[in-house]
Amino acid sequence: MPACDRIFWSRSNSFRFLSSSPSSYYLHAMRKLIIAIDGPSGVGKGTVARAIAAELGYRHVDSGAMYRAVGWKALQLGVGLDQEDTLSGLATDSTIEISATLVAIDGTDITRAIRTPEIDKAAAAVARLPNVRAILVGRQRRLGLDGGIVMEGRDIGTVVFPQADLKLYLDASVEERARRRASDSAHSGPVALAEVATALKERDQSDSTRAASPLYAAADAVVIDTTGTPVADVVAQVMAMVRKLLMAD
Repeated sequence: MPACDRIFWSRSNSFRFLSSSPSSYYLHAMRKLIIAIDGPSGVGKGTVARAIAAELGYRHVDSGAMYRAVGWKALQLGVGLDQEDTLSGLATDSTIEISATLVAIDGTDITRAIRTPEIDKAAAAVARLPNVRAILVGRQRRLGLDGGIVMEGRDIGTVVFPQADLKLYLDASVEERARRRASDSAHSGPVALAEVATALKERDQSDSTRAASPLYAAADAVVIDTTGTPVADVVAQVMAMVRKLLMAD
């Protein structure tokens, strides 16, 4: 059975990747790539990114968690989400930690707290502010200086790492995305599909029309429609691209 067939995908901390393929160990020793994965909410970016990172032994970074963390702190402090100068200072002064199982800001674990409809909206508002984006993009770029990273977000291949070795843009129908989000145990909020679909459309509109780093597929990105596609198949497709890149060196 191929390694990718033994992926258990979930946004919860129980995510595991079980691989006994000798090729995975060989890939670990090769050139360290920067892999950028973009796309709207609910297309499977996180699940696919974690699986690819696990297979390659790379670091996985959810860039969106940074914006969520800043949005969460702003709400805690009562800072208006349109106060760009204040929010820029907040982003600069905050210590944000992101790992496979933890998101923390200034030492406070906010892993679960940032996965709510309220923080969805706060993150979208914060993400529209050019100065805040510039600060967080700088942090994201530093994380990838040595390669060996799979970063997911909405502007990774277009702004953060325009020179990424592999750029992917995942997409899916709104109906499919709403179904996934409604059944996502790591994300609290409404479970009625119509409500979730409406929220997703609103976020899509916000992300694609913002002046700073709008959401779109990079010209050289590989676009993958994940509608109705098992995660193992998506991961296998991406790993084939990765192996082709590494073998070409």
